[in-house]
Amino acid sequence: MAEEIQEAQQVSVPKPQARPNNRNNNRRNNNNRRSNNTNSNSNNPNNTAEKPNNDKASTNKNNRNKNRHRRQPAPIDENLKKFTTLNQEAHKQRLNPHYKLDLNSKAKVRITPLGGLGEIGGNIAVFETEKEAILIDVGMSFPDETMHGVDILVPDFSYIREIKHKIVAVIITHAHEDHIGAMPYLYKEMQFPIYGTPLPLAMIGNKFDEHHIKEHRKYFNPIVKRQVYKIGNDFEIEWMHMTHSILDSSSVAITTEAGTIIHTGDFKIDHTPVDGYTADLHRLAHYGEKGVLCLLSDSTNSHNPNPTGSELSVAPALDRVFSKAEGRVILSTFSSNIHRVQQAIQYGIKYGRKVCVIGRSMERNIEISMQYDYIRFPKNIFIDADEVSRMNDKEVLIVTTGSQGEPNSALFRMSIGEHRHVKIKPTDLIVLSSRAIPGNEGSISAMLNHLQRGGAQVEMSKDIHVSGHASMEEQKLMLRLVNPKFFLPIHGEYNHVMKHRDTAMMCGVPERNILLMTDGEQIEVAPKYMRKVKTVKSGKTYIDNQNNHQIEDDIVLDRQKLATDGIVMIVAEVSEQNSQMLSKPKVTSFGIVPDKQDKAFAKEMEDVLEIFLTNIKGGLIENPRALENDLRQVVRKHIFRKMKKYPLIVPHVFVH
Repeated sequence: MAEEIQEAQQVSVPKPQARPNNRNNNRRNNNNRRSNNTNSNSNNPNNTAEKPNNDKASTNKNNRNKNRHRRQPAPIDENLKKFTTLNQEAHKQRLNPHYKLDLNSKAKVRITPLGGLGEIGGNIAVFETEKEAILIDVGMSFPDETMHGVDILVPDFSYIREIKHKIVAVIITHAHEDHIGAMPYLYKEMQFPIYGTPLPLAMIGNKFDEHHIKEHRKYFNPIVKRQVYKIGNDFEIEWMHMTHSILDSSSVAITTEAGTIIHTGDFKIDHTPVDGYTADLHRLAHYGEKGVLCLLSDSTNSHNPNPTGSELSVAPALDRVFSKAEGRVILSTFSSNIHRVQQAIQYGIKYGRKVCVIGRSMERNIEISMQYDYIRFPKNIFIDADEVSRMNDKEVLIVTTGSQGEPNSALFRMSIGEHRHVKIKPTDLIVLSSRAIPGNEGSISAMLNHLQRGGAQVEMSKDIHVSGHASMEEQKLMLRLVNPKFFLPIHGEYNHVMKHRDTAMMCGVPERNILLMTDGEQIEVAPKYMRKVKTVKSGKTYIDNQNNHQIEDDIVLDRQKLATDGIVMIVAEVSEQNSQMLSKPKVTSFGIVPDKQDKAFAKEMEDVLEIFLTNIKGGLIENPRALENDLRQVVRKHIFRKMKKYPLIVPHVFVH
């Protein structure tokens, strides 16, 4: 068979010649041939003997047919193949940052986040060389429902105190509270030069004025974006414009001897921002082309697969809302989202409304933005809160704070009827142009209930708000533009940074080159490696906003214990001679038993005290403090055994 195939392959295949279009005739002839062959085969007595020959002819014919349709391989152009290899090498060098870094350098940078990881807010990070250090942002965060009497949280500055002799500057990316809110608390204790764009510095200046430290404005160093600033001896820093939900935001490129580190700050990629200033992708690409050692990037929206909407996309919804409003429009959004407020005011003007701004932070932010020409409006469109009641409802737009249902906010006070100038009416249209920050859902729901009891219509559709943070697709763009060797996802809870890690791996960053940090972990980055080296003290300091003073940790713990377990106070007089009670002890409790059981509980505590004094250790009666401590333990054990609670026990034993 092999020989037959070889013979068949040697048969030359004639070139097909042009034939007239006689398809039908050919079909008839073929059919006739088939029928003749069939008849002859059936009449032939030697049919069986001839089958092998027929098979051989059939095989040869099939081989010829196969050979006729088989294409010979195209010739290889060795020159083209060489250039394919060269292009593959070019891609490798373009995409692999190893080729762009000085791997012989012994320099390194240590990065220590002191806030902003495992949480949303409270962002602060230390970048440190052998001799110098800088801080990136100094932000605050908000307490949860267990932190009774606490208004804000600021980072623990213990590590900053340790290295304050090395710190040469504070670098500000943008003016959100979670990036600048803790500045006054830091500067009451330590002062360093502050570098940032004008709007963040102006807002920090207002905070300094409120805290009576306006003299610290002298540390301000305003910068120009796209210019490189030499800060100290070890750092060169460039601010690059970035789009976000507040004006004048920046990413920063931090260049050291070890290499360049890009810190994105908070960002999204908005191709049609309200002011026309798009994100400076060209500078990010410029650094990516030169070679970036490490990228620290915003992880807040890392679970969202859809591109974040442009701020301009809110405009049609605002137009629709204003066009259908029959009475006053009361719009509430984040006070820092000046572009959202700007668009709302523009539509208010379009529909013939005067603008009343209510809420201290909203008034301050709009005023600063107008003072520094970030936005422009004629002053005669604004009215004071006491003028609202004297105007036609259809001529009024109220822009206010309170979209998160904060109890002291202007909108919440309006909803419960406690605002001095504005009372909710059934004709009012309340527009909530914001999303609920996790943890605020309950307070927002309570406020909505109050507003709707007052008869107001509430508008809070999704198309009236867009996020200020990058989604998965924008995070991919950032990773591809910067093309870092190492990656540190920041700004978010653990699930956010973990998802951002997965996105980075999709974009070509090896898993071994990504670390998930927590607050206080110090990361050392060098051209050849990235590793965790140690953990420093981090945490939160509790602040009471009424007096801007710190609340000690033990006070907050006592408040938590009082709220969950109650308190028991025992006052007793004891004889020094025989360790007997001189009178009936006074027992007061709160949060332990209902009022009707107070007497029975007091009698129970009296019995516990009597048994304690009967079995008292020798000499203990002469040490009142030790006596009270032992009594506290006995009472706590008794209450836990009966009620499974650990209340705060306050014993007072007077020995006579």
